[in-house]
Amino acid sequence: MHFFLYIDKLFRNSIVIHFFALCFLLLIFQGVHAAPQRVISTSPAITEILFALGAGDRVVGVTDYCSFPKKACLLPSIGGPLNPSTETWIALKPDLIIVQEDSIVIGKHATILKIPLLNVSVNNLKNILKSIQIIADSMQISKTGNQLVNKIKLEINNYRTSLAKVKSRQVLMLLSDTNDPSRDLYAVGRNTFLNELLAIAGGENILPDTMATYPKISKEFIIAKSPEIIIEIGPKSNLSSKGILGRKKEWGKYPTLRAVKNDRLYFIGADYILIPGPRLLNILDGFTRTIHPGLFSSESVKKQATVTQ
Repeated sequence: MHFFLYIDKLFRNSIVIHFFALCFLLLIFQGVHAAPQRVISTSPAITEILFALGAGDRVVGVTDYCSFPKKACLLPSIGGPLNPSTETWIALKPDLIIVQEDSIVIGKHATILKIPLLNVSVNNLKNILKSIQIIADSMQISKTGNQLVNKIKLEINNYRTSLAKVKSRQVLMLLSDTNDPSRDLYAVGRNTFLNELLAIAGGENILPDTMATYPKISKEFIIAKSPEIIIEIGPKSNLSSKGILGRKKEWGKYPTLRAVKNDRLYFIGADYILIPGPRLLNILDGFTRTIHPGLFSSESVKKQATVTQ
């Protein structure tokens, strides 16, 4: 009888021991594969993706250039991607740094400080959507990432379907990188996410495929091509009402241009306009309303054409 009681006690103890051993292993597993809780973003696009995914509460540091959403502006800045403050990194104690387009500078410092690094590319629409999912997976919110990607894809397809039979227009898109109307002109080339959005919106870029991503172009080139529409894009600060008047006056020196002759000069000033992130749908909507104003109500078109958003 005592023998059986002894065996029963051993059996019970064995179960308890195995139970605690299993719990311990689970804790170790969760620790190894825990989702990042202290993330540093090194670009506006990455910051916007993280917040759009609902992971903004896990972002502890951003760059000087991250201005959306407003909560991001309240976070500590690590400086810029080319001159990051490693002292700030150390103070913030990140468990992940997400970097855009494989930054050598950030990669080098992250390796020295032994901070996990995630590289993403946002140079075209395909990679933007892919990066949203990669970031979501790394934060262990894959389902949320999939939902956001599908939402963006659906909206883009809706624009494609709606504009399928609309005649495309020849467009020159310029970067408004300064308030000076007489500045050097830099255009948006074909190998950019902005050009992809332009094409979906029914615009045909007048630049050839052989030109650089954002090439410097001459007035002579513009006169020779004489685009139907000229769109200048940039941050709000570079496209003030006074600045726009100066630009229109400068373009008025070239009355033979179709865009000037037909009053099809547009200026879109928005802080998201150059950011390859979730707000690309806003960019697409702006391009569409600008190129094909007849598809929208006169009131909404007037609001878009007056620029700043």
